[in-house]
Amino acid sequence: MTATTTAGPGALQNLRHQLRKLRHLAQPFFLPLDQASGWQFIGLLVSLLFCVGGIVLAVVTVLIRSFEKLQPELTEKYFGGVASTITTIWSGWWGIAFMALFLIGVGSFISFRQQLRGRRWLHWLLLAAIVLMLLAVNGINAGIGFIARDLTNALVSKQEDGFYRILIVYGACFVVALPIRVSQIFFTYKLGIIWRNWLSRSLIGDYMSNRAYYVLNPNDEAATDVDNPDQRITEDTRSFTAQSLSFTLGIFDAFLTFSLNILILWSISRTLTLSLFGYAAFATTVLVVSGRNLVRINFDQLRYEADFRYGLVHVRDNAESIAFYSGEVPEQQETERRLGSVVRNFNLLIIWRVIIDVMRRTIGYAGIFFPYLLMAPAYFAGEIDYGGFVQANFAFNMVEGSLFFVVNQIEELAQFTAGISRLEGFQTKVEQVNQAAPSNVKSRVLPGSDAIVIQSADLYTPKGSKPVIKDLTLSVGDHDKLLVVGPSGCGKTSLLRMISGLWDPSSGSVERPETGDLLFIPQKPYMLLGSLREQLCYPTEEERFSDEQLRSVLEQVNLSKLVSRYPDLDIKQDWPRILSLGEQQRLAFGRLLLNSPRFVVLDEATSALDVTTEKHLYDLLVSRDLSFISVGHRPSLKQFHNNVLELQGDGDWRLIPAGSYNPETV
Repeated sequence: MTATTTAGPGALQNLRHQLRKLRHLAQPFFLPLDQASGWQFIGLLVSLLFCVGGIVLAVVTVLIRSFEKLQPELTEKYFGGVASTITTIWSGWWGIAFMALFLIGVGSFISFRQQLRGRRWLHWLLLAAIVLMLLAVNGINAGIGFIARDLTNALVSKQEDGFYRILIVYGACFVVALPIRVSQIFFTYKLGIIWRNWLSRSLIGDYMSNRAYYVLNPNDEAATDVDNPDQRITEDTRSFTAQSLSFTLGIFDAFLTFSLNILILWSISRTLTLSLFGYAAFATTVLVVSGRNLVRINFDQLRYEADFRYGLVHVRDNAESIAFYSGEVPEQQETERRLGSVVRNFNLLIIWRVIIDVMRRTIGYAGIFFPYLLMAPAYFAGEIDYGGFVQANFAFNMVEGSLFFVVNQIEELAQFTAGISRLEGFQTKVEQVNQAAPSNVKSRVLPGSDAIVIQSADLYTPKGSKPVIKDLTLSVGDHDKLLVVGPSGCGKTSLLRMISGLWDPSSGSVERPETGDLLFIPQKPYMLLGSLREQLCYPTEEERFSDEQLRSVLEQVNLSKLVSRYPDLDIKQDWPRILSLGEQQRLAFGRLLLNSPRFVVLDEATSALDVTTEKHLYDLLVSRDLSFISVGHRPSLKQFHNNVLELQGDGDWRLIPAGSYNPETV
């Protein structure tokens, strides 16, 4: 009894948590989060139904009145029920109620007109068009139930002329319904791709702001719970938008189907209607409770699949290094280990899928017998004709399908819930990084600053307790050239990360020029996916430089062979594989010369070059009178610098003139 008591609130709390996540992801596409509450968002969705319902009622009224004038006999025979319903609505308080709801819906959208700017009105318009088409198709389906009844009775009575006339009307319904259904599918896909484009751009914008991409991809994988950001932006976004529309429109469709057919079913048999409600409530409860495990298993499956795919991408990106090491065996073992996680979890998923599918099919098969068991006595007693029996069966199936919408989508719902958790978790982490960034006052960018200034800085590795640097005070101004040396692992690269703003000191402060005035060149230069022109200009706009400037820079950094090999600067190649590390380092210096920053940070940027080429490149920097900070082990670097910062490895350091430094102690 205790378990039952605690499970209920826990399940309800979990449902609320999932709904909050869903709102966090879905609402901004339709309404800004900071300008509308969740209830207002739901209210506007309901208002959309009021607007669409009012439009449909007006259109149907005009069509029926037109048919009554043009074809009164045809209207009376096949649309008499619809015509009488329309008359009843507009002759009583129903008409006033529907008109009031329509006006409420229109007024709601008018009151939110400020929040619907930025093309959000288009999103609502597309959604309204889709709901309108769903309502039209469901109205046709409801009419088909009456037509099927008359068609069956005509067959039973062997009324050949009447049968063919009804058959023509039956076919006309499908002719009308087909373009409506096709248009509804088209607009659904269109709204889905617009939503995916909007959400992906929003996530990418946040991901690339305030170096969130760096914070969420630390060197220590255990330092973040956001795995595979690439998959979350691509596959999870695609799945979320498609499934959100699928479920939302499915619920609309189920609601419309239920509303249009429940009255028909109730008018034929109240016993059948009440039995269906009880049966649907029991079956839905059993399947939803049983399907809860699918959410966790699907969440794990998404993660394992992403890990497996990333492992294969890692092999592709490092193919040459693996080949040099002949590391095929460990790479194969690691890839197979990731595949094993995919297979083991999927085997568990198979078991639960089969369990759920068996239960779902059992419930579905049982539902086939209800109309026969409950309606057969009335038919045999002569209370209804065979056409009425067929119509009851048709209406039962339509209402049953709407009531069992969640049951029929239980597996997709589990995947959808898992996708929501992954995508919303990623979005929340990115937003937290962006919100935390402005509060950082230890590392500041000063536009127009003429120096890199470090004041009493203590630096620790992230989540580390051992100091890398203690109480460092340093200033690198115009024309200064600083060489950073020390034993391997003493924290030289960590210092550069602090100067570049990637790491923050635990105490003290760092002031540095803005990004355009400070450029970082790592030991292994970054090669982007693009053309040779883009490689050279990165991260500056390509239009700033002519082809002559680009070729001249390549020649200055001793890459004239690259010019002759690739005369077309717009050619795209896999540059990290085509170019050696030495060529990549020279290309990075060409990039440096084009960008012309005031300050340069070089992390063993010439380690793959011979001493002669290294001297040539540093002479280029000196001739341009750039200020730079270099990390390196070669004694030959001393001649290009004014001062040397020697790190001891335990947090201690000393700053000495380059002329007083003995390179043999490096």
